[in-house]
Amino acid sequence: MDLKQAGSSLDSLISSFNTRILDLQELVIGRNMYPATSVPDLSAVDTAVKAMEFQVQAIKDRLREETEAIPKAKKLIDMSLRQQKKLQHMLAHMPPRLLESVTVSNRNPSNCLMQESSNHDFHLGSLKLDEEPVALPKEKKGRGSAPLWYVTAEELDSLSSYMRGRLTLDKVNAAINDMAAYAETNAQLIAAPKKKLAEGSWEKALELRDIAMTEAVKGKHFFLESDIKGPALKLDNTGKAILTVLRHLGRISEARIGHHRVIILSKPQ
Repeated sequence: MDLKQAGSSLDSLISSFNTRILDLQELVIGRNMYPATSVPDLSAVDTAVKAMEFQVQAIKDRLREETEAIPKAKKLIDMSLRQQKKLQHMLAHMPPRLLESVTVSNRNPSNCLMQESSNHDFHLGSLKLDEEPVALPKEKKGRGSAPLWYVTAEELDSLSSYMRGRLTLDKVNAAINDMAAYAETNAQLIAAPKKKLAEGSWEKALELRDIAMTEAVKGKHFFLESDIKGPALKLDNTGKAILTVLRHLGRISEARIGHHRVIILSKPQ
């Protein structure tokens, strides 16, 4: 290596050291340029962070309270719905005279308030919100025996041979006897007080009462498809054929209520 190249390398090394020293000096100057204002800025940042932490904690507490209140709200809603059903049931079975007086008093409260107050207190005081089903009014068909609308030989002969099949008049009318027995049993369950029912019958009685309040069934005798257990009517091919014939002859009608297939006894036209 000649002297010229050695001098050039030394100059480059010295220049590199000088550049590094300048960089370090700038870093030191930048760090210590505003020492008086850096502390308040950091304090302000710390205060803001703490305020945000308090807000987040308040949000967490509120969410916990709302979560704990959800089961109570669900229970309250369930109780309100049950109460609403009871009130609707009582309104549907309210005596006509009382219903008319309530309607008139609602339209003319200033004229009827004093006249009807004692009468309302007497009637409304007897309406108890208990768990027992309310008995159907006397004018409803459910209070009487289930009807027996037998099929005549002429009606059976009027059917096509395909629909009639091997059914006989005795089989069809025996099935009508069974259906009347099913409907009568359900009517007794609906009207029976809780204390007179067996342990496993109360839930079915409540379910039957709800079905009896629907528009399709109200005031009529009915039974469920699950009630069909013989002796004459069964859920076999013969039983299904009998139901088809009776539906065609207007002795029964059907409705789907909830998960139940409800069969309603109908008067032939």
